[in-house]
Amino acid sequence: MQVNIPLKQVVDNSYDITIDTIKPVHFDTKVAIITNPKVAGLHLAYLLSKVTAKELYIITVPDGEEYKNQDSINIILESLFNHKFNRKSMLIAFGGGVIGDMTGYAASIYQRGINFVQIPTTLLSQVDASVGGKTGMNNSYGKNLVGAFHQPKAVLIDPHFLSTLPSREFGAGVAEIVKMAVTFNKDFFEFLESADLKDSDVLQEAIKQAVQTKANVVAQDEKENGIRAALNYGHTFGHVIENETKYKKYLHGEAVSIGMVMANETAVKMGLMDKNEALRVKSFLEKYNLPVSYKISDSESFYETFFLDKKSSDSQITFIIPVGLGDVKITDSCDKELVISVLNSFGES
Repeated sequence: MQVNIPLKQVVDNSYDITIDTIKPVHFDTKVAIITNPKVAGLHLAYLLSKVTAKELYIITVPDGEEYKNQDSINIILESLFNHKFNRKSMLIAFGGGVIGDMTGYAASIYQRGINFVQIPTTLLSQVDASVGGKTGMNNSYGKNLVGAFHQPKAVLIDPHFLSTLPSREFGAGVAEIVKMAVTFNKDFFEFLESADLKDSDVLQEAIKQAVQTKANVVAQDEKENGIRAALNYGHTFGHVIENETKYKKYLHGEAVSIGMVMANETAVKMGLMDKNEALRVKSFLEKYNLPVSYKISDSESFYETFFLDKKSSDSQITFIIPVGLGDVKITDSCDKELVISVLNSFGES
């Protein structure tokens, strides 16, 4: 005996990403702006001049990747309960990737899901973290291992916020831009090689191309069952680096930068990328003062940590390997000895 629940349906999660000065907007509901003290001190007054609501609250959580955890999620949830938010209420993620991921995750689980808007304030979050609906938090086992796919209602990318961005944060964002170009768009990478991203007009064009590239991929594979996994180029290695350094030594984009160099070295050994292409990527990263080396003290331990990656299974590790410039291979058949030889070469650096 069985009872069927017919839940087949088409859900339209489409939304717009606006790259421009934020226009004044009013929400006829309760709204909470989730931010951290640093962003609030720099930009909250500007945002409040643009956003009004029936009831508007500010929720601040500590600043930094090490605070992307359950304690910070609880701060957000407790405040929402205290202010009697309901399913028609709205959250606004106002900060970098950490704020965006946590706000989206809190929105996905509060009363089983409420709406949120992304207003990213760092280059990295503008070109990557705010787009695509990945939300989550870290735990002792690794990065973003707890989370949900929960698409925002809109993403508002305002170049104004980049005016106060520290140089390291800027470089971290550049790393994510490079990621899009190397994996999916050779012409875009060649544009970046000859571009000056410190020029605001050029940077805005780079942001547009990076966001369009990611949007195209997400539209094909929202839940990362296939091609979207390619956007984790550099991340398989980078997440281990972040884990080993307790999220304190490197910004996320900096760890991804090193991870891309490691992935490229793996691609060269596999015959999928020539040395000159790998050198071009490395040279571009160095141009924006991004780290490209990391001393691995224990290659076996580093390798075993790969198994905590969300893309990996119990016995296989999924690697994102560039195929030249502008193409990519998602594979779980990288020979362990080959990968260990790459890791050993970094141990010698």
